[in-house]
Amino acid sequence: MNQILFYTQIAVSVILIALITIQQRGTALGAGFGGGGEVYSTKRGAQKKIYYATIALATIFLVLGVLNVLIP
Repeated sequence: MNQILFYTQIAVSVILIALITIQQRGTALGAGFGGGGEVYSTKRGAQKKIYYATIALATIFLVLGVLNVLIP
């Protein structure tokens, strides 16, 4: 059982890394240093689905990590 959880967690982490890297980059970091325009944009279409999938996979990754520790 531990092996299945371990390999599932690796697969989820690879997919999570891919989803994070394909997200559209905004000016959030530039605004943190005092620069950038004051433009507010909402997530739409595929960008919104990628955002929600990232949140879901991060939650699954966390649950798998806890299960991996709790199950001997």
